[in-house]
Amino acid sequence: MKLYRQAGNIKAALFVMGITLTLGLLFYTQSLIRTLREENRETISLYAQVIADAVTSPDIENLDFIFREIIQKVSFPLIQSDKDGNPVNWKNLTSRDESDLESVRNTLERMNKNNDPIPLKITLPKDGGKIEKVVLGHIHYGDSKLIRQLQFLPYIEIGAVFLFIFLGYAGFQVIRKNEKNHIWFGMSRETAHQLGTPISSLMGWIETIKEFPDKTTGLITDMENDLNRLEVINDRFSKMGSLPKKEKVKVNELLSETLTYFEHRLPKRRKNIHLSLESAEGEIRVNTSKTLLAWAVENIIKNALDSIQHKKGFVKLNLNKVDGKVVIKISDSGQGIDKRDWKNIFRPGYSTKERGWGLGLSLTKRICEEYLDGNVKVLTSEIGKGTVFEISLQSN
Repeated sequence: MKLYRQAGNIKAALFVMGITLTLGLLFYTQSLIRTLREENRETISLYAQVIADAVTSPDIENLDFIFREIIQKVSFPLIQSDKDGNPVNWKNLTSRDESDLESVRNTLERMNKNNDPIPLKITLPKDGGKIEKVVLGHIHYGDSKLIRQLQFLPYIEIGAVFLFIFLGYAGFQVIRKNEKNHIWFGMSRETAHQLGTPISSLMGWIETIKEFPDKTTGLITDMENDLNRLEVINDRFSKMGSLPKKEKVKVNELLSETLTYFEHRLPKRRKNIHLSLESAEGEIRVNTSKTLLAWAVENIIKNALDSIQHKKGFVKLNLNKVDGKVVIKISDSGQGIDKRDWKNIFRPGYSTKERGWGLGLSLTKRICEEYLDGNVKVLTSEIGKGTVFEISLQSN
């Protein structure tokens, strides 16, 4: 249930982030547009003042000349109208907008919706020393090309942001789905692998009893061991997903029992692989889950055995205490791991084996870090010479 809540929280967070980013972009872009429009207005106001100072009479031809000659460097569209609001002069309009007078008038109206026109006021002397201000018309201006581009920019950015979020979310879902598939298939394969050895052994003991009913000495013990093994496997899978009960575990004894189990079940063609345990003097104990720790160690040993391609080789376990931690090192003479894959091998679904599902070592990492409060890593590895894994646990 907690996992589903976290997935829902991630979706909600992505949605909120997208909305926040969208609003931020809109606000910032609109702020830029307002600033540019203010700058344009200041420029036009300055030109209007220059025109007003230059005009000494309400002669429209004089005004036309000044409009054409003085206002040269303005890049945004301008229209000069007379006092009745009729367009007289214009510049920087598109060919469609200046095709006829009616089109220019429509453009003028559109300009007025975005920007208030600036009046052309000239000061004329009057009889008696009085001064009269006369409005000859207005200057109407539109948005520059830069402003028009900025108006579309937020929508482009918003589209890019949502596309990025969509692709990221879709990619995340695909990866998650693939990991789920690998985990399910891998778990099924791991279950079959775990159950395969004791079940095969039990079937062999039964066939032996059928063939030699009088020779059952020692078979009962072996069958009990395999039945106990099945119980252990059941216990392991039942503990996944819940906090395990911790106990004082004799690590020396656990490692010795694990190696003994593998020694008795090595195929005949691999009997020359030597399994050994080196331990510091004295008994080493740790407060942990015996079942899950044994599972983690077994997964690494199985991985080590699979990596040994030749008939001869070794898997060596070393147990010690280092800086207040219990350290288990598992060395092998296998084919080794490329350094760039030291982290990849712990990811679900990653495997260097043709028939591997990439679950054993990912389970080991999860067990060590989430259930045993420890850590597992590749300590050293060399192609063609072997690998050393290290499991470290808190000493109690």
